[in-house]
Amino acid sequence: MLDSLRSIVQEVNAAASTAEVLNIAVKRVKEVMQVGNCSIFLCEQSGDYVLRASDGYLSEAIGNVRIPEGEGLVGLIATREEPINLENASQHPNFTYIPETGEERFSSYLGAPIIHHRKVLGVALVQQEQQRRFDEGEEAFLVTICAQLAASIAHAEATGELKDQLSKPRNKKSRKQTEVVLNGIPSAPGIAIGTAILMSAPADLRAVARRYVKKVDDELALFKDAIRRTKEDLHTLDTNMVGKLSSSERALFEVYISMLDDHTLSDEVVALIREQKMAAQSAWAEVIREHVRNFERMEDAYLRERASDVRDLGRRVLAHLQQSQPKQIEYPDNCILIGEELAAPMLADVPHDKLVGMISVRGSRNSHMAILGRALGIPTVMGAVDLPLAEIDGNELIIDGHQGRIVAHFSRRLRNSYEKQRREEQLLAANLEQLRDEPCITCDDHRVGLWVNTGLRIDTMLSLDRGAEGVGLYRTEVPFLMHERFPSEEEQRKTYREQLEIFAPRPVTMRTLDVGGDKALPYFPIEEANPFLGWRGIRVTLDHPEIFLGQIRAMMKASEGLDNLRIMLPMISNIPELEAAMELIYRAFDELTKEEGFDLVMPKIGAMVEVPAAVYQIREIARRVHFLSVGTNDLTQYLLAVDRNNSRVADLYHAFHPALLNALQIIVDGAQRENCPVSVCGEFAGDPLGAVLLVGMGYDVLSMSSSNLLRVKAILRQVSLKEAKKLAEKTQTMADAFAVVEHLQSKLARPGVQELLGG
Repeated sequence: MLDSLRSIVQEVNAAASTAEVLNIAVKRVKEVMQVGNCSIFLCEQSGDYVLRASDGYLSEAIGNVRIPEGEGLVGLIATREEPINLENASQHPNFTYIPETGEERFSSYLGAPIIHHRKVLGVALVQQEQQRRFDEGEEAFLVTICAQLAASIAHAEATGELKDQLSKPRNKKSRKQTEVVLNGIPSAPGIAIGTAILMSAPADLRAVARRYVKKVDDELALFKDAIRRTKEDLHTLDTNMVGKLSSSERALFEVYISMLDDHTLSDEVVALIREQKMAAQSAWAEVIREHVRNFERMEDAYLRERASDVRDLGRRVLAHLQQSQPKQIEYPDNCILIGEELAAPMLADVPHDKLVGMISVRGSRNSHMAILGRALGIPTVMGAVDLPLAEIDGNELIIDGHQGRIVAHFSRRLRNSYEKQRREEQLLAANLEQLRDEPCITCDDHRVGLWVNTGLRIDTMLSLDRGAEGVGLYRTEVPFLMHERFPSEEEQRKTYREQLEIFAPRPVTMRTLDVGGDKALPYFPIEEANPFLGWRGIRVTLDHPEIFLGQIRAMMKASEGLDNLRIMLPMISNIPELEAAMELIYRAFDELTKEEGFDLVMPKIGAMVEVPAAVYQIREIARRVHFLSVGTNDLTQYLLAVDRNNSRVADLYHAFHPALLNALQIIVDGAQRENCPVSVCGEFAGDPLGAVLLVGMGYDVLSMSSSNLLRVKAILRQVSLKEAKKLAEKTQTMADAFAVVEHLQSKLARPGVQELLGG
C-alpha cells in the first residue's frame, strides 16, 4: 500500500481546492481498499459533522447530511479520537441509520478521526457490503490518510475556504465575507492596519500567485514573446559553450529548445489563458508546477530527475515574462507587504513612510526580514504558512505583531479595537522618548547597561536615537547576505568601519559569521537533515579558516584608531573549539601588527553561551575569555528541544520556562566567580518582564532590539534591585512558564508599569 499512499498524497498536494482534495481522497481510498464506500465528514463550528465528500453514498446526501456532536459512530470516533473497526456496524449501540445516504447495503465499517494539532477536524470512514473485520494494515492505511488530510483541511479552515464551502449561500451577492484569522510567528511587535500588496521573488515558480486578466490577447502575445526570447537565449548559450563543454553536455540546451518547440506545454498554458483568463505568468507557473509534480512521482529514477530540468526551463521563461510585465505597483498610504518569501531588495521601491507591516509565508523570527522589521519598528509576521496570497492581495488586513496574528474580512468593531490599541502604543512610544538621555538606574540606584543588537545601518541610526550605550551584538552575517559571493576583506573592513565609527567611543561587539541552522547564504548552501544540531556557527568558520581569518582581519583593520571593537564567538560548545578560535584571532593580530604595520589594540574576545553544554562548563569558558554573552533564543530552544521557528510546536517555546531561568542563574553565578563580565543579547533581554528577572539574577548589561530599549529602561527605573532579586528567586522555584508570567504580572501590577507590559 505504500506506493498507493504515496500516489494519493501527491495527488492531494497537487489539488487546487479543498473540495478537490476531499474528492480525490474518497475516490482513491475506495479504489485502493476495494470497498463499497469511502466518505468524509467535517466538523462545523456548531459541532455538527457534515458529509463533505463521498464515493459510495447517494450524491444528494453530500453537503446535506449532518450528524450532531457526539451522536452516531462518527460522533463516537470524534469523541474517542481513535479508530473504530466493526464487522457489523448496525449491531453497535451507537449506530444511527441515515436513510438519505443509502447506506443500508453496507455492513462492515472502519472509521478514523482527522486530527490537526490536537483538534478533531473530521472523520473519514470506509464501508463494505460483506461482513468482515478490516485488518491491521487497512486500519493503519486509513489512519495515515487522515493524518495527511489534516493539514489541507486545517489550511482551508484557517483561510475561510472551509466556512465558505459549508455555508453554501444561495445568493452570493448577499453573502457576508467570513472573518479570517491566520497565525504565524510573531517577529516584530506592534499593530498594523493596511492594504496587502503581493510581492513576488524574480523567477520563483513557487511564488507566482494565481491572477486573472481582462486582455487575453495581450497575455497570449506576452507568452509567445517570452518563449521566443528564451529560445534565443538557449541558442546563444549553446554557441558560447562550444569548446568549453562537450557536445553531450551541450545537448541539454537542445533538449530545452525541443521542449519549447513541443506544443504540449504551450497548448496547456494557452488554454488556461483563453479559457480561464489567467495571466501569462500564472498560467505558465501552474503548468510547470504540475509537470514537475508528475515527474517527481514517477517510479523510474532517471525520469524523476528530469523534474529539475522542467523546473529550470520554467524559471527561464518566467524570468522573461516578468521582464515583459514590469510591475508598476502603486503603494497605498498604509501598505502591508505580503509574499511567499519576502527579501530585503523588495523594500527598495517602497516609500518608507507608507510601509506599515510585513507578512511572509516562509521565514522565521531570525530571518533577515524579521530583523529588518524589528529595526524599523514595523509589525512583522513570518511563517504564515496558511496565508492565501492571491485571495488577500489588495485586501485590508490587520497585523498583530505581538501574537503573530493576521486578520482579514474583519468587522468595524474589531478594527476599532485594534485601532485603539495602536493609538495607545503610539502614545506610549512618544512618552518613552523622554527617557532617551536618562540613565537606566533602578529605584535603589543600581546601574544597568542597555545595549542594542544591530546588523543594518538604519537600525544603527535608530539605536543612537534611542540612547543605546553600546552594541551587544552586531550580526556580521547581514553584510554577507547582501552579497552574491563572500565579501572581500576590504569590503568587510569598510562595512565594519562604518559601524565602529558611528558608535565610537561606545563598544561594538561583533559576532563572527554565524550561518547554518535557519540562516543560509545563497552562495554557500548548507543542506542537512537536522541543521540546528549540525554544521553552524563557529563549527563552519573553524572548518574554513580562510573565511574566519579574513573576517577577523577586516574587523581589526576597521578598529584602527577607534579601539572600540569586541569580538564574540557563536555556538561555543566545548573548550577545544574556543581555544582554536582564539588562537586564530591572536594569529591575525600578530600578522597585522608585527608583519603589516597596523597600529592596533588587541580587542576583547568573548563567547556566546547558547547551548546547554556551555552552561555546565561556564567557569572553564569564563577563565579563557574577556566577557560572556548569553544568546537566550538558541539556549531556550536547545534546553526545551523546541524549534522556535516551527509553528507546530511554537506554543511549547517558553522564554520564562523554569529550566531556562535556572540555567541563566547558573551562568551568571559561574561568570561572577571568575570575575568575567556577562550580558544577555537574546530576545529575553528585550522583554520588560525578562529584563526585570535578569537584573534580579545579577546581569548588569542587557542587549536588545532598539525598538525595545526605551520600554525596558522605563520598567527598570520603576523597580528596585531588591525587588528584582526576590522575583528572580521566587520564579525559579515555580513549576511552569505560565505560573512565572502570572506571578510577575501580579507583583508588578501598578501604575506606570502595567502599560509597559502590554507588548
